[in-house]
Amino acid sequence: MKDVAARAGVSLGTVSNVLNRPERVSPATRGRVEAAIGALGFVRNESARQLRSGRSRTIAFVVLDAGNPFFTDVAAGVQGSADAAGLATYLCDCGADPGRQARYLELLAEQRVQGVLVTPVDASDPRLEQLPRWGTPVVVVDRAAGPTHCSVTVDDVAGGALAADHLLELGHERIAVVGGPTALGQVADRIAGARSALERSGRDPADLVVIETTGLTVAEGRRAGERLAGLPAGRRPTGVFCANDLLALGLLQRSVHWGLRVPDDLAIVGYDDIEFAEAAAVPLTSVAQPSALLGRTAVDLLLDEVAADPEHEHRHVVFTPELVVRSSTLLPGRSASA
Repeated sequence: MKDVAARAGVSLGTVSNVLNRPERVSPATRGRVEAAIGALGFVRNESARQLRSGRSRTIAFVVLDAGNPFFTDVAAGVQGSADAAGLATYLCDCGADPGRQARYLELLAEQRVQGVLVTPVDASDPRLEQLPRWGTPVVVVDRAAGPTHCSVTVDDVAGGALAADHLLELGHERIAVVGGPTALGQVADRIAGARSALERSGRDPADLVVIETTGLTVAEGRRAGERLAGLPAGRRPTGVFCANDLLALGLLQRSVHWGLRVPDDLAIVGYDDIEFAEAAAVPLTSVAQPSALLGRTAVDLLLDEVAADPEHEHRHVVFTPELVVRSSTLLPGRSASA
């Protein structure tokens, strides 16, 4: 920085302002400093700056499973807002492993990131409560949070009800839900929403067949499809709601393999409305979440906390899901209300 200041004919303070508060420096002076930086190949020592300030210019997004396109779509929203705020983003993939989540949270606290966005595998992890006490704000994404955190999510109970209502309106008497593990709050809420739809329609919620999976993957969807295809036709559900689109795509693949016609023999509804849903061999009906908006809103909430406003109150933003109807539930020429 001394070399840059000498070459540009300015003080060290002016160089610091150009690097950190450029709006305070006149365009002409800023131009001279930037030219000197370019000529000398100067790169700021971010580690030293972090030691002085006690905080880095990074945030982190700890995702449940980066293999799920829904979370990469959310991450794109996070990245866009972080870029606009001049922040870098760490993407940490838990792979649905609570132990990995714990290790990431500890490492991120050590790295002094400005804040952490997290879709928790384990919502009871004490580190989620500890980080804010250590000065690292936490915003919970895609899951409702308690009073100690801001959160942004979609009403998954309403989403599950949307899916089941759609199948009921199409006349399906035997309905199943595929998803798991049910310890995940999102899965439990979507199943609860489907049960509530059956109850409102005068049906016994216990009539809902729940096929629990060990994960929210295409492979688990295929396994669920084999279980369904093996049932006698008279007992087999004719409408299935999957807790996410990856399960629905796997179920669709296996059902077609076993000779079931979609939607004639089996109507399928997914959740998330990822890009591959519309591109499937049979375009997939899905409950859409505003994934990028979730990411952008999460960063907005985090920046509010980082600003350290003494009057800051934790906010809980809940978006409403929408049903996108495609060929996996509707026969040609038939409407959703038929």
